[in-house]
Amino acid sequence: MKPIALTAAVLMAGTIAGSMLLSKPAAADDHETHRAECFAPAPDSAVIEYDEREGPYRIAFVNGFAGNDWRIQAIQSAQAWAARPENAANLEEFDVVSVGDDSAAQIAAIDNFIAAGYDAITFIAVNPTAFEGVIRRADRAGTILVPFDNVLDTDQVVQVNESQFALGRLKAETVMNELGGEADKILMVNGLPGNATDRDRRLGMMSVLEEVDGLEIVEVVGNWDTGTSQRVVADALATHGQFDGVVSQHGSAGTINAMLAADHPIVPMGVDGENGVRILMDEHDIPGISASQAPAMSAIALEAAVALLQGNALPQTIFLPIPQVPAADLEAGVNYFPDLPNSFNTGTGFAECFEPFSPEELLGQSVE
Repeated sequence: MKPIALTAAVLMAGTIAGSMLLSKPAAADDHETHRAECFAPAPDSAVIEYDEREGPYRIAFVNGFAGNDWRIQAIQSAQAWAARPENAANLEEFDVVSVGDDSAAQIAAIDNFIAAGYDAITFIAVNPTAFEGVIRRADRAGTILVPFDNVLDTDQVVQVNESQFALGRLKAETVMNELGGEADKILMVNGLPGNATDRDRRLGMMSVLEEVDGLEIVEVVGNWDTGTSQRVVADALATHGQFDGVVSQHGSAGTINAMLAADHPIVPMGVDGENGVRILMDEHDIPGISASQAPAMSAIALEAAVALLQGNALPQTIFLPIPQVPAADLEAGVNYFPDLPNSFNTGTGFAECFEPFSPEELLGQSVE
């Protein structure tokens, strides 16, 4: 297998172990890639392509932490993808393991699958800077790596994510459009400090809000957690009074509940895609948008791995379409589900890639 990685770093270094460089550089926007409507290139993304390999394939998903609903649904999405007949036909073997927050344990698990001759491995990196050696070992063994969600600091493998900057910007733009472009005070509920995802989402929000004349932006740290968000938003309301709008990264049900408990007027909100959030938005006629980092991207990483094994060219950095529903389009049983847990994530798939999973299809999967 000869991976062809068209990146500036590779162009400067020449060839890398087990890889072959094409004669000239190509960016994804001027080089035809496979199913661009699904595997959309990030700006200035290079292209990676491998020699075709005959299937069926042995593929593993090495998850890290599995202790929250998002990660559990990511595992269920991967299993649901593998169970669909069109995908099962390409799989000789499919394994899912979770290793916790230990980067060394995740690297060891990936190395074990490489040593066992697996064709491809997808994973959510525990530590995005610790995988340089793994990438070299996978390259020598001919194993394709496809990290997603918490991606790596590398340009040597195909990576799957949504643009966190665009996700933040979408929420802020929607709120300001609802307000006619004018506001005095906006509440911003951020995520986990020091995390690149939190940083990029905040930058996306600020790229809109900083352009609003005279706007006061009150920021609180919600840690992407419903309970924490409810507490810090309650404190912000007690300290700062009323807000014209709210942008929240995640844990937005806590944000909404704090505002309802304080009898705050209904204002436009840019919130996440948890089921309970959409139930509250529809029940209380909250204008704005629900947009999510969808756990179903675990299935897209598997889809990308198979596409690469079949010899297709993909962008090195894939930015998936952001699953989103304007408040006016919320509909019970269609994009939220009153009979399911509030923590269920409504980002059940990407229609641009394949038919989204039904809740029954996901909840029928075991995460043992």
